[in-house]
Amino acid sequence: MDIFTKNYLDGFMAEVIGRNPGEPEFHQAVREVAESVAPYITSAPYLMDLKVLERIAEPERIIIFRVPWTDDRGTIQINRGFRVQCSSAIGPYKGGIRFHPSVNLSIMKFLAFEQTFKNALTTLPMGGAKGGSDFNPRGKSDGEVMRFCQSFMTEMYRHIGADTDVPAGDIGVGGREIGYLFGQYKRLKNEFNGTLTGKGIAWGGSLLRPEATGYGLCYFAEQMLATRGAGFQGSKVNISGSGNVAQYAAQKAMRLGAKVQTLSDSDGFVYDPDGLDEEKMAYVFQLKNMMRGRISEYAKKYPTAQYFPGQRPWCVPCDIAMPCATQNEVEAQDAENIVKGGAICMAEGANMPTTPDAIRIIQGAGLLYSPGKASNAGGVATSGLEMSQNSMRQHWTAEEVDSYLRRIMSDIHAACLKYGTQEDGTVNYVKGANLAGFIKVAGAIVDQGLV
Repeated sequence: MDIFTKNYLDGFMAEVIGRNPGEPEFHQAVREVAESVAPYITSAPYLMDLKVLERIAEPERIIIFRVPWTDDRGTIQINRGFRVQCSSAIGPYKGGIRFHPSVNLSIMKFLAFEQTFKNALTTLPMGGAKGGSDFNPRGKSDGEVMRFCQSFMTEMYRHIGADTDVPAGDIGVGGREIGYLFGQYKRLKNEFNGTLTGKGIAWGGSLLRPEATGYGLCYFAEQMLATRGAGFQGSKVNISGSGNVAQYAAQKAMRLGAKVQTLSDSDGFVYDPDGLDEEKMAYVFQLKNMMRGRISEYAKKYPTAQYFPGQRPWCVPCDIAMPCATQNEVEAQDAENIVKGGAICMAEGANMPTTPDAIRIIQGAGLLYSPGKASNAGGVATSGLEMSQNSMRQHWTAEEVDSYLRRIMSDIHAACLKYGTQEDGTVNYVKGANLAGFIKVAGAIVDQGLV
């Protein structure tokens, strides 16, 4: 990076940090993109003059609101709700809703910023947004979750719509929560439309939407591995998390011939040296989605598996690492363990799960490494397909949706190759994804004037 570009980058980041103090996750997400696109911006001075990156880093709208609700004892509870609408340059805002105690403004802004580039990579007309609450659905009854969702939507419905902002699920927001949210939206608006995605199949949902992020992750990793003449067949795969993304990534990787060795939750991880199979996967689906249990129960069910409380799965040697839990879960020591364990590929299923220090270690060791905005885009891509089906009042087959998903992930990989291939022939997927997404969003911003 030349001195002029470095000065531009340093000045830009100083302004971002100064305007957004105390938001480390947001700073991290912006810096990762800015480092990739700064040379492109300084080579096209009009982008500097029009302050395009500065505009993307400043959300178009931030809504913060109170969410009062009553628990089963009749006690009043108060949570905080968020919706960060980052960019509508290429389409209506699109992004998930997260219910988790860690939710705060910094995390919402980082996720909305990331979503802007991720959605651009899908080639579908979707802007970037994210929302959520510090509400924790874990341990809550169905009635408590319903009352919370109804209160949350009673405020948020004013700010969303099929042509304005289309939320979806995320951590803590699955089919149950989407159902309650959609029901309240329909009740308040007296409209049945495609304002939320991830809906039930019987009332406007798309086949393969639950599977899409995990399946898309594997489709993208397949493309990465193929650049080195490798694949999933016979590979050992470590996956973190045990929610929606992790479950379907494990299922698809297993069906592609891999041995999936690990799953985790916030309490620890399980290691199964025999690998998962269809019976074990069925138990995981039941455990996590029906019983809402902890992953430690897996080791009790299958005695050959070991449970490691308070630890992450990256100490177990593997060929392919897939972090699918949450942001910044892979730290420097974890990255060193992944490298020492013989991995050749790390594909992110979560949003920004790898710290900057860990990324440097992974890339420095020559591993294939993809950022979440590229490799986990299958979920939002299929949400976009659900929007299309809702608009046309059509319902596509699983084979049709899967075909679209495979093509979209292939196109994203091709874009990463186009913008991320280095002089020595290696591919910097971070640079490729950031540049591909930025160029599309920046072009739309320039075309639409100062708005």
